Amino acid sequence: MRTTLYVDGFNLYFRLLANRPSVKWLNIKRLAETLLNPTNTVVAVKYYTARVSGRLDAQAPARQQIYLDALATVPEISVHMGNFLLSEKFAGLVKPPEFRPQLTLPQPWPDVVKVIKVEEKGSDVNLASHLLLDAFQNNFDVAAVLSNDSDLVEPIRIVTQVIGKPVGLLSPVSNPTPDLRRVSSFIRRISPSDLAASQFPDPLFGADGSQINKPSIWM
Repeated sequence: MRTTLYVDGFNLYFRLLANRPSVKWLNIKRLAETLLNPTNTVVAVKYYTARVSGRLDAQAPARQQIYLDALATVPEISVHMGNFLLSEKFAGLVKPPEFRPQLTLPQPWPDVVKVIKVEEKGSDVNLASHLLLDAFQNNFDVAAVLSNDSDLVEPIRIVTQVIGKPVGLLSPVSNPTPDLRRVSSFIRRISPSDLAASQFPDPLFGADGSQINKPSIWM
């Protein structure tokens, strides 16, 4: 069965990879093949992400580009870019920190703090749009979505219940969002061992023969 995987890169990173540097060198096509049935032929992997900022980590954009270069060595993988917005915003405190210094300042304490907020724009819309378009154009027999974003419930429901094509959930969490479970045709939960079994070789080589090395800071 022709199978297309749609990967929410933001969800994948923060749910599974951010605290596991040893498995960040992830071949997402191999991961899909590890999780899916042998009858699923992965004909396309669509990876949705955005360019990271170097504001907090000056080397982060370079490391991301190395990983994108690694993904480009797999013909079935295509990368679709949204945008990251990094901004400073005020946010309300749920409970004021107990470690505040005892200063003679006006009471009560301020109930807001200023925080750095990272937002990804466009990726979930792009993923949903491509999932629906590919279903309408009969570009797959089975789809799989790697995410735990409840914003994807409605496009998945349309594909499964209206168009009549199965959409599986490759879940980056042990307990997926109930609404995603409800509309998905099947669920595969991603384990650390699945990630470890789906790594690129290091080094690997591009189509032009160039050598691509896993960033040393990940090792």
